[in-house]
Amino acid sequence: MKAASLKEVKTELSHKSHVELMDLCLRLLRFKKENKELLTYLLFEISDEEGYVEGIKSAMDEEFEKINTDSYFYIRKSIRKILRLIKKYIRYSQSKETEVELLLYFCQELKEFSPSIQKSKALVNLYYRNLEFIKKKVALLHEDLQYDFQLEIAELENIN
Repeated sequence: MKAASLKEVKTELSHKSHVELMDLCLRLLRFKKENKELLTYLLFEISDEEGYVEGIKSAMDEEFEKINTDSYFYIRKSIRKILRLIKKYIRYSQSKETEVELLLYFCQELKEFSPSIQKSKALVNLYYRNLEFIKKKVALLHEDLQYDFQLEIAELENIN
């Protein structure tokens, strides 16, 4: 089965009644957890972006506390999982400012993580790759925000 284009879907949705649209949304929610999370964000969280970011930060803190520190293999695996979750939440928001803020917080947590990520080349590379990504995103923001975020980036650049 071939998926319809966005234009075709928009046209078809414009012909549906309010009840039919609600039924379609509820049916869509049954299939994937991500659909439910996105709709939850759109209905409840979009008006309070700061609260959304704080909620993600607290969830990130919990995930960092759960990391099994027995070996760097488990640490790398857990950190990649946290980064995957952050990227998913960033996709929901689609706000560049939220994206930069969450990724900066991730890098701060990674820098302060114990045992030090210095002993794992893969983790150091992941850290610096994310910093470079953040720099590219900051360049797209308003000048005042750029200045604030660049100060934070400067602190994070020295990992020692």
